[in-house]
Amino acid sequence: MRVLMPGRILERHVGGNSTYTMNLARELRSQGVDVQAMPYARAPALTAALETITALRRREPSTILHYTADTGPLLATRGPSVVTVHGVASRWIETARRPAQERTWRGRVARAIAATDRIISVSESGARDVADVFGVERENITVIPHGVDVDRYSVRREVSPELAKRLPAEFLLYLGNIEPRKNLVELIRAVDGSADLPPLVIAGRPAWNFDGTMDAIKSSTRVHYLGFVGDEDAVALMQRCALFVFPSLYEGFGFPVVEALAAGAPVLTSDRGSLPEVSGPSYVIHDLDRAAIAAGIRDALADDNWLSDCRAGGLEWAKRFSWEESATRHVSVYEGLLR
Repeated sequence: MRVLMPGRILERHVGGNSTYTMNLARELRSQGVDVQAMPYARAPALTAALETITALRRREPSTILHYTADTGPLLATRGPSVVTVHGVASRWIETARRPAQERTWRGRVARAIAATDRIISVSESGARDVADVFGVERENITVIPHGVDVDRYSVRREVSPELAKRLPAEFLLYLGNIEPRKNLVELIRAVDGSADLPPLVIAGRPAWNFDGTMDAIKSSTRVHYLGFVGDEDAVALMQRCALFVFPSLYEGFGFPVVEALAAGAPVLTSDRGSLPEVSGPSYVIHDLDRAAIAAGIRDALADDNWLSDCRAGGLEWAKRFSWEESATRHVSVYEGLLR
């Protein structure tokens, strides 16, 4: 079996999508699948990549094209294809994208759904959104949750000396992309207005539509912004924080929540999108304005029993999300397309 993954070639700020593509490709290879994952490229490299895909499909019509990031074939191709759609944030959040961005994205996804043979969703909530927004029959969508490399997060790590100098003794942590649906402005205002709460550390790179969030970060006296941090520092921060705070307005899956739980961090998150499917022992809040976020953080930090239970139980919960299992279920989809 041969699988081509050109799903990232049209995306630059893909966040969890790139994590999905890289880990899925790695695990599929370990199961004996011949995988070629194509990275982000600018034209004319993009043109060359598309020409390569088309040539391969003409030569090997049984090769499966798997578009892993909400896109589909731009050119007519032969043989089976599948697209992974990671959710429809704009169904619930008007500010998820600017209007022009949203029109482009919806058109792209609609074309991908029409042009491919199977749709994969990474959560039940995402599958419902895709079915409702794009008029797809639910039985035509296969739900396959992502995996998490629990060994990477559960091994004890120390923050690098350079980074440690920038950290307060006790801190709340947000780690992830900076974009409107992460609800960071309300989180920052919650911490700014609550002197009794620990300061907030934010680690992550600006992704899109981030100006308002970056302005809030710059104007805050209680936020320590680290920018992008490497893998080892990211894990060490999760293990060291008093509380991992992720009050997102929508998630297609929610990698940071499962990763933080695997690292042994107590996690506060929301009940939006896929998060109820992955939050496990997390402290879940339902209202996401600054007052509710502050109250949730305060209550979570005051509950010693919950803090202990979440730290102790997070790793076992995270073990439910296995890349091996995810890859095996993808192979079943591929095999079905080849029958």
